[in-house]
Amino acid sequence: MAQHLAELNAFLDEALTIEKKIMTDIVVPVLGESVTEAIVADWKVGEGDAVKKDDLLVELETDKVSLEVSAPADGVISKIAAKEGDEVEIGALLAVLDEGAGAGASAAPAKAEAVKAPKATEPKGDAGKIIDIAIPQMGESVGEGVIATWMVAVGEAVKKDAPLVEVETDKVAIEVPSPVDGVMVEHLVAEGDTVAVGSVIARVSQGGTATASAPAAAAPAAAPTAASSADGPMAMPSAARVMAEKGVDPAQVTGTGKGGRITKGDALAASAAPAPAPVATPRDTGPREERVRMSRLRQTIARRLKEAQNTAAMLTTFNEVDMSAIMASRAKYKDLFAKKHGIKLGFMSFFVKACVTALKDVPEVNAEIDGTDIIYKNHYDIGVAVGTEKGLVVPVVRDCDALSMGEVELGIAALAKKARDGKLSMDEMMGATFTITNGGVYGSLMSTPILNAPQSGILGMHAIKDRPMAVNGEVVIRPMMYLALSYDHRVVDGKGAVTFLVRVKECLEDPERLLFDL
Repeated sequence: MAQHLAELNAFLDEALTIEKKIMTDIVVPVLGESVTEAIVADWKVGEGDAVKKDDLLVELETDKVSLEVSAPADGVISKIAAKEGDEVEIGALLAVLDEGAGAGASAAPAKAEAVKAPKATEPKGDAGKIIDIAIPQMGESVGEGVIATWMVAVGEAVKKDAPLVEVETDKVAIEVPSPVDGVMVEHLVAEGDTVAVGSVIARVSQGGTATASAPAAAAPAAAPTAASSADGPMAMPSAARVMAEKGVDPAQVTGTGKGGRITKGDALAASAAPAPAPVATPRDTGPREERVRMSRLRQTIARRLKEAQNTAAMLTTFNEVDMSAIMASRAKYKDLFAKKHGIKLGFMSFFVKACVTALKDVPEVNAEIDGTDIIYKNHYDIGVAVGTEKGLVVPVVRDCDALSMGEVELGIAALAKKARDGKLSMDEMMGATFTITNGGVYGSLMSTPILNAPQSGILGMHAIKDRPMAVNGEVVIRPMMYLALSYDHRVVDGKGAVTFLVRVKECLEDPERLLFDL
C-alpha cells in the first residue's frame, strides 16, 4: 500500500510539473495594411535565456517600419526558430517560450535587461513609471499613419497634454499628446516611419526630470554607433540584397531605419532614383529632375479618386448660370452683412443654400449605395473642397438646411482656416452627403469633377466670365459661370441630374427663391 501511495505521489508531482510547463509560440504579428513579411533584424535574447513579461525579444524590419516583439509572459526561451536575416511571413514561428520556467532566476539576460532598464529603476508609486505612448484611433477606415515630426526629443521634459509628435494620415495630420508630466525616455520609431493604430511609438517616464532622465535616454542614443561600420551605415539583409542586385553603393544611401540602418525601402528608393552623371555640369536652373516621395495625403487622394472612377458609373452634365443677380445682391448688402455677421458675403453661401434646395427636390443626389441598398440621407451635410499646401481636403459644414447664410459663411471660413493650418479633426472631414468644389478660384473655365465616394453627386463651380448672351431678343454682356454636376448613374438618372442643375441655376439667378424655399 505504501509503495502504491509513493508511486501515486510521484505521478502527481510529474503531472503538476507538466501542467506548469506551458509552451507558448512567439509568432510574427500583424504588421499593418499591405505588409505581409518582415526581416528578423536583431535578437535581443538567446536560447536558454530567462525573460520577464514585456521584455523585448526581437526586432523585425519591414519595408515600411521597424517593430519590436515582446514576451507575453515570464519564462525561458527554449527555441529560436528564425535567425537574424531570415524573411518571415505574418504568423510565422519566431521562437518558443517555456512559460514559468526560470521564473526564479535572479536576473534576465544582459541584453534584455539593458532594454528594460527604466522599469528596473522604477520607484514605488507612479513617479518614474514608464508610460507607453501609442497611436490613438484616428477615425473610421484609418488604420495607419506616418510619423511627420517629433516635437519632443529624447531626454526632454514634457507636460501633460502637450503634443509629443505629429502623425500624418491619409486624411489629416493629428498631434499625439502626453498623458502625464515627465520625461521622454525613448523614441521607438523615426520620422517618416509608417505606424499602425495602437502601436507603441515612444515611452515617457512619469514625474521624471530632464536632468535625471538623461542617462536613461543615453542607451537609445548610442544605437547609431552600434549600427554603423567603418565602411558606412549597416544595411539590413534584405536591403543588402537589393543594393547588390541593383549595383547601388551603400555609401550613397541614407538609412532611415533604427540607428541609421539602411532598410529595404531605402535601397529600393535609391535604386529607383536616377544615377548622377560621372561629370555633372552645374545648371543655373537647377537639376533636370527631382524625385520626391508622395505624401500620405497625396497617395490617398490618388487612390480614392481612382477607386471612385473604377467603382461608380460616373457621368457629368453641364449648365450655365447668369451671376448678375447674386453679384447685385452682394454689392447691395455686403456692408450690412459684414457688420452683422463679422464676415464678408461670398458666393459659397448662395451655392450651398441653392444645392440644399435642389437636394430636397432630387433626393437621389443626396443618397449613396451600400451593397444592394440605397441610403437616402434626410440631412444636408455639405463638403466644401479646400486646397492646401499638402493637397485637397474636404471639410464638412453640418445641417446646412438649418443654417443662415451668415452661419454658412462663418462655418466655411473656420473650416478653411483649420484646413490650411493642418488642424482639421477626423470628424470635421467625415460624413458629407454632397460636395461642392470651386475650380474657378484657380481660373478653371470648365471641368468634370470626380465623385467623393460614397457620395452620388459633386457640383463643380468655375470662373465667372463676361460673355455675350441673348436676352429678350437682344445681345447683352452678362457674367456667366459654367456649372458641372458629376453623378453616379447607378443611383441618379439623367433626368434627376439635369433637374438638379436646373434647380441650382434657378436659385442662383433668382436668389429670392432661397428666401421663400421655392
